[in-house]
Amino acid sequence: MIKNVFFFSFFLFSSTFQAQDSTSSSNVSDFWDHVRFGGGVGFSMGNSFTNISVSPTMYYNFDDQTSIGVGLNTSYIKNSGKFTSFVYGLTGSVLYNPVESLQFSADVEQLRVNLDYNTNLGQRSDDFWNTALFLGVGYSVNNITGGIRYNLLFRDTDRLYTSAWMPFIRIVF
Repeated sequence: MIKNVFFFSFFLFSSTFQAQDSTSSSNVSDFWDHVRFGGGVGFSMGNSFTNISVSPTMYYNFDDQTSIGVGLNTSYIKNSGKFTSFVYGLTGSVLYNPVESLQFSADVEQLRVNLDYNTNLGQRSDDFWNTALFLGVGYSVNNITGGIRYNLLFRDTDRLYTSAWMPFIRIVF
């Protein structure tokens, strides 16, 4: 009788552990099935001017219409003899597609700006934080969206952006 109880208990617990294990790996796999990657890469050169930017982003799709994302922003800008700027920070995004070709977005952006520049008085430095809250609308074709967004926190005294309106192109895989 004790052998039967032991055997039954062993069978019951091993089945429970096995069921828990398969559920856990299924959840992990299911999570990554909803993850998409995107972002932007930029490079421009001109007369004594260089701009390099990299902005990777990861999105999680809750369903066919709604996604949230988190991204990194980095940018290096140099205008020889005038200024050098290094910008870095984080972005959080919410995307909503009511129909396949229309996308609404909300992005909060927190960037650190390190700026070195020359004046008549010599070399100067200015380090500051910039916060932006963008609401946007775009037209989507496959995994590319182009549109316009508006910075609700923009002020005329902002030193990072020159306008509250900003066009965007978003690519997500």
